[in-house]
Amino acid sequence: MSSATRLVVKIGSSSVTGPDGAPAVDRLTRLAQEIAQLAASGTEVVVVSSGAVAAGWAAIGEGKPRPQTPAVLQAVSAVGQHRLMSTWADCFSLVGRTVGQVLLAPLDFADRQQYLHARQTLEQLLALGVIPVVNENDAVADDEIRFGDNDRLAALVAHLVGASRLVMLTDTPGLLTADPRLDAAASLIEEVTEFDRSLEAVAGGPSALGSGGMASKLAAARIATWSGVEAVIAPADLPGALAAIEIGDATVGTTFRARPASLSARKLWIAFARAASGRVHVDRGAAHALTTSGRSLLAPGVVAIEGAFDEGDAVEIIDEQGALVAKGLIRCGASEAAALVAQTEPSSDPVLVHRDDLVVLVGA
Repeated sequence: MSSATRLVVKIGSSSVTGPDGAPAVDRLTRLAQEIAQLAASGTEVVVVSSGAVAAGWAAIGEGKPRPQTPAVLQAVSAVGQHRLMSTWADCFSLVGRTVGQVLLAPLDFADRQQYLHARQTLEQLLALGVIPVVNENDAVADDEIRFGDNDRLAALVAHLVGASRLVMLTDTPGLLTADPRLDAAASLIEEVTEFDRSLEAVAGGPSALGSGGMASKLAAARIATWSGVEAVIAPADLPGALAAIEIGDATVGTTFRARPASLSARKLWIAFARAASGRVHVDRGAAHALTTSGRSLLAPGVVAIEGAFDEGDAVEIIDEQGALVAKGLIRCGASEAAALVAQTEPSSDPVLVHRDDLVVLVGA
């Protein structure tokens, strides 16, 4: 992997497109210029771009309300993705840069070989001096197994390429003390060193054009920091924002400091990119064994099973106070797990979640 500084820049739908949903050429041209300047100074940049659905609907929607049906949205994204890439290609060509399209799906992060192939492709593009432009493969994504928003995808890409920083450009100055749509006195939070419920309370809901919003950006910042990547939420409309962030200007946007210890790619996937299908409630002894001793989760430490999960599904592990302790891939379905827990004298200590498939999330 290259020793050059690497930056992942995610640009949301509300910033990529204009009010009518068509690509915002003037803004993308300016961002292409700023990204090209960073690349010329030695920073390797990967772009994660939303906007395919918005661009597609602008082309064929005839002013009608945006559809909500997943199958229709997938078809619309197929129309918009090439329009979006064409605009990016035109904008970067003005500054002498070539772009390469990379469409990723959750399998590219869950499967080791797919993960390595995706990383190799991005590595080669960067080595060739090409600016990778990444998006989720919306047109063929399974609605039950997908990223759901490009903020989370961008955080995973930052880990994939070994980036030092993830910058999420949006239509607000950063994370504010309150939802600015409801409180005009909301002010910018310049730095976050740890996550708590108060941050989630001020994140607000999704944006009008995209599937994300501040809540998804906060979730992406959590993923990034847990993988050792600094994250910044910053305004897309501020000229020079990327250069200022790269030189450490803390007054631009909200900076989320990286954790000193990072998760592996697989455990990052389990912890943050795999939706939980159920919950396993454990007693104090089991919670202590998981969090301090690095143990697997055994049936005797479980007090309740919640949800209809299958073997291999992700489950959250909850302590006696109702707090999230860990998350992992369970080795049996819900009915079998419940039966194992109900045994008063099991012949052995059956493992429900092996420690290799488990991520401790105290403090997440």
